[in-house]
Amino acid sequence: MRAATPAVSVCVPAYQAERFLGATMRSVLAQNFGDFELLVVDNASTDGTDVVAHSFDDYRIRVIRNPKVLPLAENWNLAVHSSRAPLVKLLCADDLLRPDCLRLQHQTLIGRPDLSLTACRRDFVDDAGRRLVAGRGLRGLIGRHDRTAVARRIVRDGGNPVGEPGSVLFRREHFDAVGGFDGRLRFPMDLDLWLRLLDHGDFHGTADSLAAFRVRPGSLSGKAGRAEYVEQRSYTRRIDGVRPVDRALSSVNAPASRLRRQGLFLLAGHYARQP
Repeated sequence: MRAATPAVSVCVPAYQAERFLGATMRSVLAQNFGDFELLVVDNASTDGTDVVAHSFDDYRIRVIRNPKVLPLAENWNLAVHSSRAPLVKLLCADDLLRPDCLRLQHQTLIGRPDLSLTACRRDFVDDAGRRLVAGRGLRGLIGRHDRTAVARRIVRDGGNPVGEPGSVLFRREHFDAVGGFDGRLRFPMDLDLWLRLLDHGDFHGTADSLAAFRVRPGSLSGKAGRAEYVEQRSYTRRIDGVRPVDRALSSVNAPASRLRRQGLFLLAGHYARQP
């Protein structure tokens, strides 16, 4: 029976997601924590996304279909605004959760209003679900940190040390307070939200790898090129509350972060070409 208000909402914005959406939804339904809703927002897909989304018989699932295609940030914001729980995870339609993810992240935030969001490490997997790299992310961010500490780490890293949306659980009230995802950004859109949420509470990072980010050469992340890199560097330079040494380290670490990411997508592409 559906609870009036679930403890956690997992929001999956989906566009042309027929190939991977089923695996993503199964990873959510396999959680060893049951008090959640799974909300799929089909962004007017023309493939079989709607069929896949409706193929599961589980009372915790809700499916919304947009009458027309919305820009990325608008669709992500719609997904969160349509959720019913006080704690929210936005999960891209090709990514995965490990069975302990919701239980452990819920335990971290429940009863601790001084924390605004929590993030876990994640694995990188390819199209076939093969693990390319395990337990990445959150370098220097394990445990509790305030906004200043997280901002300094982001600038020093030059990339996104917090992680993609699937790694993060946040409070809906804080999301509403900061206005959600900023559609003026593209590549650092999620990172920008994490920092703004930290104006309302601290961050907690866990060393467990509880999610998986699918590395696909044809995905939005896989298509990221120089323009996206420039946008990321421009955004990082605007982050306040950091020291000159942090910015100096960023100029060294940012190119290395980009090369590591490009290397992962090249590796995924290599596996995709294998018979």
